[in-house]
Amino acid sequence: VPALPKILHRIAMELGVIGLQTPRPMREPRGRITRAGGIERLVEAASLRAPGDGGVLVLIDADDDCPADLGPRLLERARAARSDKRIAVVLANREFEAWFIAAAPSLAAHYGFPDTLEAFDAPERPRDCKGWIKRVRCSYEPPVDQAPLASIFDMKMAREHSDSFDKFYRDITWLLGKE
Repeated sequence: VPALPKILHRIAMELGVIGLQTPRPMREPRGRITRAGGIERLVEAASLRAPGDGGVLVLIDADDDCPADLGPRLLERARAARSDKRIAVVLANREFEAWFIAAAPSLAAHYGFPDTLEAFDAPERPRDCKGWIKRVRCSYEPPVDQAPLASIFDMKMAREHSDSFDKFYRDITWLLGKE
């Protein structure tokens, strides 16, 4: 939850957006979002926290689903629920942590990572990205570790090596009216 606003603010700064307001992200189990009526209720609740021209971002782990299949279906449902809002739906392929792995060399020598880390050829392919980070660092607790990593990973590198992070970045650019 604390990691997402850090990334959003970093992107806003890169785009020259000043004063971005990000309410605390709403955390919902993936199954609750994907079931009938789930994303619709979430988007309605999030819309109440984004008055005026504020947009709504839905970010979930793709797990074993294909983001290119599930994402558009969820987006269609979300936009049907609140057609008056800018809404983006992004599925991190496979997990949010895959974005860190996509920029692994930029994490070297930070927060318990070894001094050197090799780039991954396909960082979104392996399962259990959290496990990879835990093995490399000897520990990983998402609620504690995600925010510091979100503050330092190289977003350009992540965009180059992760299609889902690139989509996320482009969708945030669109939500901020900077496309």
